[in-house]
Amino acid sequence: MKLTFLGTGTSTGVPQLGCTCEVCTSDNPLDTRSRTSAMVEVGDTHLLIDCGPDFYQQMLRHSRCTRPDMLMLTHQHADHMGGIDDLRPFCANDGFPVYCSKEVHDDIRQRIPYSFAEHPYPGVPHFVIHEIEPYKSFEFKGVKITPLCVMHGKLPILGFKIGNNLAYLTDVSSLPEETIRQLEGVDTLVINALRIEPHHSHMSLSESLEAISKINPRVAYLIHMSHQIGLHNSIERQLPSNVHLAYDGLHIIIPD
Repeated sequence: MKLTFLGTGTSTGVPQLGCTCEVCTSDNPLDTRSRTSAMVEVGDTHLLIDCGPDFYQQMLRHSRCTRPDMLMLTHQHADHMGGIDDLRPFCANDGFPVYCSKEVHDDIRQRIPYSFAEHPYPGVPHFVIHEIEPYKSFEFKGVKITPLCVMHGKLPILGFKIGNNLAYLTDVSSLPEETIRQLEGVDTLVINALRIEPHHSHMSLSESLEAISKINPRVAYLIHMSHQIGLHNSIERQLPSNVHLAYDGLHIIIPD
């Protein structure tokens, strides 16, 4: 299994427009972060997690010749699904599969109503929506996927466990006990760490490290960072040996 981090930044991206802090003016490419998204490859199957406003450019830079087979959406915020219209090259006549909660399904229909019109205009993206629920596993082309409930402030959203060895969680502020139980024994954990200071709807770095310690994966990668996380190289040196800051374009291999 291969995971490509298409984007690793928070909703404003890094650099943040109008900011002159040391991170936003850094000439280190690892300090440039587009909105969070990822591609998981299992054999010939390509699973896209979230599709934000930077999706088009992310694919050009990091996965130009890849054709995603489906999309899993964590939640309805614009930085995670604002680029869904850019999936139109992958929408065959039978439609592109999207897996999401009922609430996200409702939001998609409001966001791009032209795709669901009775007589859609030729060329609009055609999606087939599959509503999913936490802890109810499903299979896509032989790959087992388990949606997990995570809390984003007061909003329940989805994380995903793919197979037995990869878990991908973003925009987490807290984890229900059932989700922690489902993560027992996972090899590779991806989880958000917005910044150093606490935040009401995202884990801070110390909170993420505490969650990682509790779950105890072999290795963990941090995502959804803002410019307030600090310089990539500086923070990376301070992390435990099994925890790393992910960055845009990073490829990792997860054991079977």
